[in-house]
Amino acid sequence: MTSRPDPKTSLDLLRSEIERRSPAEPEFHQAAREVLDTLAPVLAARPEYAEPGLVARLLEPERQIMFRVPWQDDQGRVHVNRGFRIEYNSALGPYKGGLRFHPR
Repeated sequence: MTSRPDPKTSLDLLRSEIERRSPAEPEFHQAAREVLDTLAPVLAARPEYAEPGLVARLLEPERQIMFRVPWQDDQGRVHVNRGFRIEYNSALGPYKGGLRFHPR
C-alpha cells in the first residue's frame, strides 16, 4: 500500500506555489485561498483527490485572453486599456461570465 500525501500539507504547498508564481495578484490569492479552504474538508475525507496535479489544475486557467480597448475621452485624448478574459474549465460546456478590466 502506498502512502498518500497529507491533504493539508499539499494545500499549503499549493497555496505557497500560487503566491510565488503570481506575486502581484492579491485578488487571485484570495480567490485561490477560498477555493482551497472549501476543498480542505473534501480532501480530508477523500485523500485520493489530493493526488499530484488534480487540485492544481482547478486553479490554473485553461485559457487566458488579453486584449486592448482604445477609447477617446471628452478632451480628445486617446487612451488604451487592457481587458482580460480568464477561462478556467470548459468541461461542463461553454464558458460563462463577463470581461474584467484592470482598475488602472
